[in-house]
Amino acid sequence: MPTPAPSRPPDGPRPAVRADSRPCSIADALSVVGEKYSLLVLREVFLGVRRFDAIARNVGAPRDVLAARLRRLTEGGVLKKVLYSERPARHEYRLTAAGRELEPVLLLLRQWGDRHLTDRPPVVVEHSCGADLDPVVLCRVCGAAAAGSSRVHVTIPGWTVTGPVEEPPAG
Repeated sequence: MPTPAPSRPPDGPRPAVRADSRPCSIADALSVVGEKYSLLVLREVFLGVRRFDAIARNVGAPRDVLAARLRRLTEGGVLKKVLYSERPARHEYRLTAAGRELEPVLLLLRQWGDRHLTDRPPVVVEHSCGADLDPVVLCRVCGAAAAGSSRVHVTIPGWTVTGPVEEPPAG
């Protein structure tokens, strides 16, 4: 049975991008999760590592860079800070609903890296049925694999698939 499309937040201000660049949800998403350490933070939180020191140890980011990435992920609605100790005040990071929706992205990145960048995967993800997980993107209506069978329809006025619409010469 197909799953319904996730609900979208109401249209609001898009993250700042160059005025002449293509309006794009990929660019918008990358403004929140696009740095290397941001994705590695998410990997750790998905693995259950939620506290700053443990995340820092496993990610290897300088502490100031890690703090900035955690702040951006929190401001972007991907993570939330939860107080776990009052004296001294200490927080851990947990995924929001929006953050949990990034799991397939990380699974597909891991799969791509396993196929193209290593001879032996450093970890194996097992599905609840016991089989090694091999993630694929499927059409939510017909269930067919999306790779190689999709088309793009541009919905932003003034843009085509190949770029901005050329203005006719004045004259």
